[in-house]
Amino acid sequence: QVQLVESGGGLVQAGGSLSLSCTASVDLDAYAIGWIRQAPGKEREGVTCINSSGRAVYYADSVKGRFTGSRDNAKSTVYLQMNSLKPEDTAVYYCAADSRNRIVLTPLAYDYWGQGTQVTVSS
Repeated sequence: QVQLVESGGGLVQAGGSLSLSCTASVDLDAYAIGWIRQAPGKEREGVTCINSSGRAVYYADSVKGRFTGSRDNAKSTVYLQMNSLKPEDTAVYYCAADSRNRIVLTPLAYDYWGQGTQVTVSS
């Protein structure tokens, strides 16, 4: 069983930055990791996915150029650096693991989920 714990959320003004971390209870070498967010009243939206080696990273158009995904498998930790934040980025952010190492943003592709961390961007 893979347990994921997110940290780093909070309140920030528009234009600011936040860095999220996701630490796993197991080695992540075989898993693609996605960051998925859910805003109030909206469906979950994949924002980035990183393959197991970290060499391939895919971004949703809504965050491209502002968010950067990375990982350190030695620490079983995945990161999401969020810059130039906008009020519409406000959401609960989840990290999730895909045991099939696919580079997809579809939330249904992921097998294991963290509990989420709240990101609030004020205007």
